[in-house]
Amino acid sequence: MNLSGQKSRLMALTKQLSLDWAETRNHWSDSKSREFEARQLVELFASVDRASNTLDKLEALLNKVRSDCE
Repeated sequence: MNLSGQKSRLMALTKQLSLDWAETRNHWSDSKSREFEARQLVELFASVDRASNTLDKLEALLNKVRSDCE
């Protein structure tokens, strides 16, 4: 299980989504776009940050388990 690879993929996809959203905001900037961002994207980006931290901790734990089993 390669958690660092999966984390890198998650972070890259999230960064691309953020860039795409910034581009979208150039063409869609009204109350509904702000509502969408507040209700969907803010929480999504916060969840990705939490998942990233959790993946780091899980990878450290798995490395310890592997080391202890050797």
